[in-house]
Amino acid sequence: MTTPLFAIVGHPNKGKSSIVSTLAQDESVAISPIPGTTVDNRYYPMKVDGETLYALVDTPGFQRARAALEWMQKQPGSSAERANIVRMFVEEHHDDHRFAAECSLLTPILDGAGILYVIDGSRPFGEEYEAEMEILRWTGQPSLALINMIGDSDYSEEWNNALGQYFRIVRIFDAMTADFDKRIQLLLAFGQIREEWRESVEQAVRVLKDEQQRRRKLSAGKIAETISHMITHTCQRRLSGDTASSEVRGSLQEEYKRELTSMEQQCRSDVEQIYNHQHLERHEPLVQLLDNDLFATQTWLLFGLTQQQLITTGALGGAAAGGVIDLAVGGASLFLGAGIGAMIGGVSAWVTTDRIADIKILGLPLGGKQLSIGPMRNINFPYVGLGRALYHHRMIEDRTHAHRDPLELKQQPGWLQTVDTDRRKRLEKIFVKLRRQETLNPDLADALAEEIQNLMELSVSHTTKPPQDEG
Repeated sequence: MTTPLFAIVGHPNKGKSSIVSTLAQDESVAISPIPGTTVDNRYYPMKVDGETLYALVDTPGFQRARAALEWMQKQPGSSAERANIVRMFVEEHHDDHRFAAECSLLTPILDGAGILYVIDGSRPFGEEYEAEMEILRWTGQPSLALINMIGDSDYSEEWNNALGQYFRIVRIFDAMTADFDKRIQLLLAFGQIREEWRESVEQAVRVLKDEQQRRRKLSAGKIAETISHMITHTCQRRLSGDTASSEVRGSLQEEYKRELTSMEQQCRSDVEQIYNHQHLERHEPLVQLLDNDLFATQTWLLFGLTQQQLITTGALGGAAAGGVIDLAVGGASLFLGAGIGAMIGGVSAWVTTDRIADIKILGLPLGGKQLSIGPMRNINFPYVGLGRALYHHRMIEDRTHAHRDPLELKQQPGWLQTVDTDRRKRLEKIFVKLRRQETLNPDLADALAEEIQNLMELSVSHTTKPPQDEG
């Protein structure tokens, strides 16, 4: 099979580099609102496990298309010889600085690259684009036009009418917001512009879908491991003979919170790495939902379960919590304690509002004492962590590599609250077993990872999936 090669061409500053970055899943592609950022051809292979599925060439924008076309039209020759005339133009002007951009972008096309012509559909069509499209038609290479919607205005219908006269396939494609399925659909369109590429493109699509599943599985495993660690985590501090436990309690509680928050932060970074967002910038203070204090009342309302769901789940978890009594340690109004027994557990899930985790003073062999906080017994806590993790994952999975704005959340997710009762019960059975553990149980983490991956699959087709972040 031949490896498809596509040259991304068009007017300056119309989003060509953004298209390349998105389709190559490469955040190293330089993107700037300043025209002329790309001055030389740069090749970006799309690789999975070392295999190049297809390659893209980021090219400079046309600078003197009308003058170049005028030169070509003056040369003798029939329509069948137009590709040779374009080649003659490049050979004659390759050292002419006036046509450096034209010679550069035409070279890979003349060497056999397919053409992806990119325009900005938020700007009106103008006659200056006709010269560009005519030159590309003269090359005789298979081509596809992409309408990239950069601004808020919409001239796509006008562009469709114009582009349809020069290109067999025209697609609207937003490089900043296109989710995985839209990228796959565009790749399949690539296979239609040259028959010998069809098999390679279809193979590339299969590999990319498998890679997407692999990334989900890795992410689910990382999230499951993190939540398991958070549920079983403890903080301990030894007390000296003259130190009152009340003096240490507050600082140990804060340390406990910081360590749980740190685990969550590391999990986010790991998921971002899995999706090849190596340098993603997150403005933590600005992310009012995702990066708000893990223990804030608003966070528990948004990412945990509803009141009725908590009562139901509390009844399920309360029986398994039998005999475990949480000591009050303060906190926000939704630090929901687990109770004793099914009925008490169900009621305490909504009524007992000031309990976070076990706090104990343990006797030490030499008569000293140790203050311990944890593990987490709160029945809503794992749902809060899971809801936040799933929302973050959805944002990362759909985030294109052309999107360079900081990661932000602007709307309430609430998706986990739509999960059916049977799924919540399966999750709760795992959480109940985890609460009994003093350390991480790999088998339970694996079972949780499987449930999380199923939730990821479900969220893809869910009609109220979390919105993409907008820069």
